Amino acid sequence: MRNTISALLPIFIGAGCLFASGHLFAQSTEDIEENSVEQVAACKEAEPKAFEILEFGSGGKRNMLYDARQRPQSVLLHGRLYIVYNADATPTKNLKGDAYPMFISYDPTSRTFTEPVRIGPRNADHHYSPIIWADESDFLHVLHGCHRTPGIHLVSSKPVAAGVVDIEWEEAPQIAPQISYQTVFRIYDDKEVITYRTDGHTSSWTYRISDDNGKTWVGPEQDVTDLDIKGRTDWSAYRTALPSRDGKYLHMAYIDYDDNITEKANERLFNPRYDKKVDIRKYNLHYVKINLETYEVVNADGKTLTTPIDLDYSKKHCLIWDTDWRGAGIPPAIALDKNDEPTFLHILTGETSLTKHDFYYVRRENGEWRKTRITHSNHYWNSGHLIHGEDGVIHAYLITGKGYRRGGYMDDRGGGNVEEWISADNGETWRKFRDLTPDRKRYPGWRFNHIQPVVEPNGEIVDGMLLFYGWKDEDAPTAKAFLLHPSS
Repeated sequence: MRNTISALLPIFIGAGCLFASGHLFAQSTEDIEENSVEQVAACKEAEPKAFEILEFGSGGKRNMLYDARQRPQSVLLHGRLYIVYNADATPTKNLKGDAYPMFISYDPTSRTFTEPVRIGPRNADHHYSPIIWADESDFLHVLHGCHRTPGIHLVSSKPVAAGVVDIEWEEAPQIAPQISYQTVFRIYDDKEVITYRTDGHTSSWTYRISDDNGKTWVGPEQDVTDLDIKGRTDWSAYRTALPSRDGKYLHMAYIDYDDNITEKANERLFNPRYDKKVDIRKYNLHYVKINLETYEVVNADGKTLTTPIDLDYSKKHCLIWDTDWRGAGIPPAIALDKNDEPTFLHILTGETSLTKHDFYYVRRENGEWRKTRITHSNHYWNSGHLIHGEDGVIHAYLITGKGYRRGGYMDDRGGGNVEEWISADNGETWRKFRDLTPDRKRYPGWRFNHIQPVVEPNGEIVDGMLLFYGWKDEDAPTAKAFLLHPSS
C-alpha cells in the first residue's frame, strides 16, 4: 500500500531572492538590507523556479539521516528513489531512543512514498544508521548496525527492475570484522569501494574494494591513517571521502581529534585560543589522495606518503589548514570543481568565541589553500552540502541560525534553518540565494540538519534533490525526514 504524503506549499525562487505566490518577501531585516535595488529588480524579472518539500518517516532519533561521514542514504535506480534511515524509535530513559533501520521508496512522477519497512532490529546506537547503494547488476545493498561491529549487510534477492516497489532482502557476506562510519562509492571498472574506521575512536581508517558485487572485498595491507600509532595517545581522525570522476582516486579529508580517553589529563582539555577547558577538541584539516588501483597515498603536492599516517607525520605532510585551536564537530563536505580537484565546505568555532560558528569554502589556488567565510552558523555539528554547477556557480547548502544552539540530547548535535548560498566568482564572495527551511507555520520551532544529496548508482548527484531531517522536541525521538524535490 502506498502512502501519499502531503507536500508543503511550493516556494518559488528567483535569482538571489525568495518569492511566495509570486510576491517578494524577506526573512528578516538583515535580508532586506543585504539586497540592493538592482538585486530586487533582477529578482522580480527572473523566471521563478519551484520546489516542494515532502515529509516522510516518523519517530526519528539523533542522526535519523547521518552527516557526511556515513553515506549514501538514497539511490535513484530506474527512475525510483530508494531511501534508508533510522526511525520508529521508542523513547528510553537515557534519551537515546531505540530505533529501527528503515527502508522506503519514492516515485518522483506521482510524488508519493511507499509505506516504510523495518529492515533490522532496533538499537539505541545512532551510529547503526543504514546506508544504501546499487551495484553494477542493479542489486540493492544495505549496510546497517555498524559501530565497532561487522554490521549487517543485506542485498536484494534479485536485481531491481524499473517499477519495482517491494524489495525482498537476503543477508550478504560480511565486509570486514569491525566497521564504523561506512561510506560506499562506485569506482573504476564498475567496482565499489567502502571506506570506514576499523574500531573505536582512536583506531585506523581504511578502505576495501569489491569487483564482484559485494561478495568479496580486498584492500591495502596498511591502513591509511592511525594518528596515535607512534605515541600520540588518544589522537584520532574523523574523515570524509569522495572519488575522482573517473573513479581511480579517492579524496580523503580529515580532522584530528584529541579523545583524551586514556590519560584523562586536565591539561589536554585546555584551549589556549579561548583560554578555557573545552569539550570540542577536533582541530585542523588534513588531506590525502589515494590511488585505488595501486593503493599509493599522496599528499596535495603529489608526494608519496608512508602509511599508516600518524599525527606528527600528517601535520608535516598532509595539513592543509592549521585552524589554530578552532574546532569542528565533523569533517568537511567534499565537492569536485570543474578540474576534478577537491574543494571543501567546513564549519569551525569562532575567531574569539566558542559559541560562534562559521562555514568556510576551502580550495587550492596556485599551490596555496585558500579559505573564504560564507556565513555564520549556530553549532559546530551542523553538516552541509557543496555542489559545483556546470554553469560555474558554486552552491553551498548550509544549516544556519542565530546565537548558539543549546539544549537536550537532540539539540546537542546542532540544528537550525536550511539555506542555499551561492558564489559566481569561484568562491571569492557569497550571497544567500534561497531559504529551504520547511514551512515555519507547519513546523514552528523545528530545527533541521544533515543536508545530503540524492545520488544515482554511479554516484552522480541528482540535480535539485536533497534530503535532511528535523525535530522539535529537544530530547524525545520524534524527528521526521524531508525530501526536497524540484517542481516539474
